[in-house]
Amino acid sequence: MGTDEKNAAGDTVTALTTKRYAVAPGYRVNVRSGPSTQYPIVRALPLDATVAISCQKNGEWISGPYGTTRIWDAIAPGEYISDAYVRTGSDGFVAPRCA
Repeated sequence: MGTDEKNAAGDTVTALTTKRYAVAPGYRVNVRSGPSTQYPIVRALPLDATVAISCQKNGEWISGPYGTTRIWDAIAPGEYISDAYVRTGSDGFVAPRCA
C-alpha cells in the first residue's frame, strides 16, 4: 500500500506507508532494549500510542491484555515491546523476524 507524491523533478512516485498498530488502551508500555524484562527500560510509550513494527522475535513469555506470548516487537533500533500489549489481530508474527 502506498500514496502517490511528486518528487523535486515533478515525477510521480509512490511512497510506502507503514502499518501502525494500537497499543492497549490505558497502558503506558515500557520499551526495552531487548526482548525480555531483564533488558533495561529505554522509555515508556504514552497512553493511546500506535507503533510501527519493523520486525519481531521470540523472547520472554509475557501476559498482557492481548494474551500470553513470547513475541516481542521491534519498534525502532534497539527498542522492543511485548506483543501482548499490541493489537495486531494475530497470535503469530505479523512482520519479518528480526536478525
